[in-house]
Amino acid sequence: MEFPISSGIGARFEYLDEAGSTNDVLVTRATGPDAHAWPDLSVVVTDNQTSGRGRLGRSWLAPSGKSLAISVLLRPRLESGPLPANRYGWFPLLAGAAMTLAVRGVVDAAAAPQGDDDAPRHEVALKWPNDVLIDGYKVSGILSELLPDASGLCIGSGLNLALDEHDLPTLTSTSLMLVTGGVPDPDAVLAAYLTELRGLAAAFLAAGADPVASGLHERVSALCGTLGSTVRVELPGGHDLVGTAVGLDPDGRLIVEDQATGEPTAVAAGDVTHLRY
Repeated sequence: MEFPISSGIGARFEYLDEAGSTNDVLVTRATGPDAHAWPDLSVVVTDNQTSGRGRLGRSWLAPSGKSLAISVLLRPRLESGPLPANRYGWFPLLAGAAMTLAVRGVVDAAAAPQGDDDAPRHEVALKWPNDVLIDGYKVSGILSELLPDASGLCIGSGLNLALDEHDLPTLTSTSLMLVTGGVPDPDAVLAAYLTELRGLAAAFLAAGADPVASGLHERVSALCGTLGSTVRVELPGGHDLVGTAVGLDPDGRLIVEDQATGEPTAVAAGDVTHLRY
């Protein structure tokens, strides 16, 4: 694959014909003896990832040439010094917002002309904390990892480009091709994602990593289809929380109003299912 647009956006760009996990590749290089050669906004990409990992230990597998595995290195710092630890939790949401905007651009561009009442209307939304859904079906997932030496983080994302019905990993998955009816340009989609990611990260850091002042809290909340939905959250330890997702707290945690007690609970980690009655 060629990436003439995307390769000019990051500080360093490397396409691999094959990789076990782009996150593993980038983490190793970003913390190895040549770590200085991998600055903020370095990117590793492949369309043939053989041992991809998702959240909660899940695997991420797709046929060669039909999806992208993307890993972006961020080394966030503030003018005043290191980034506070509690602000790192916003980066998965930031990346999810960037991918949502990129995917929405592709879907909207492929939509029928306005005025056609029979034209399909697709909802592209962020599912907290970092899945991207089209009409409720997953097209992208994101896994963020802090570097072992705490010098930054690696944001890995998988994007279903051209999978057909037989390729889909689950019954709740989809691809850009299935939604739009055409095979998207990988370079254009990747460039849109990297551009949005770079812009959102820059604004966040310029505002001192304040999610409200930077507009990140508002932007993520507007894109997040989880808010306002009835959800079941499988919490660490095996407990379930069922209720309505009502907002995000200052650290990016999901606030769920318990269906049984009416009490709000801030969820930092958990497997979220949107419930439909």
